[in-house]
Amino acid sequence: MPGYELSWIYVLVFFLGGVGFVAMLLTMSRMIAPSKRTPEKLRPYESGEEPVMDAWGRYPTHFYLYALLFVVFDVEAIFLFLWAVVFRDLGWFGLLEIGIFLALLVVGLVYEWKKGALSWY
Repeated sequence: MPGYELSWIYVLVFFLGGVGFVAMLLTMSRMIAPSKRTPEKLRPYESGEEPVMDAWGRYPTHFYLYALLFVVFDVEAIFLFLWAVVFRDLGWFGLLEIGIFLALLVVGLVYEWKKGALSWY
C-alpha cells in the first residue's frame, strides 16, 4: 500500500494529465477548425429571425420573479409525487404532514397573490 505522500502524487499526476489532455484537445480544435470570419457569421442569430433590438437590452424583473415562482412550485410538485409513492406506508401521520405542507403552499400562494407578484402589469 502506498504512503500518504505517494497517494497525493498520484492525484497530482492525474490532475496534470487531465489538464494537459483538455489543453491538447482545445489546441487541436483551434488549429483544425476553419476560422474565416465574415459579417454574416458575426451577425446575431435568433431562431432564424432578424433581431429587432440590441441583444444587451434590459428585461423587466418580473420575468425573473415568474421564473423563480415556477421553479419553487415545480420542486414542490416533485415532493407531492414522492409523497404519493409512499402514501400507504406513511398512514395518517403522512396525511397530516402533507396537509400541513399543502396548507403552507396555499398560504404562500395567497401571500404572493395579495402582494401582486402574479400580476403581469
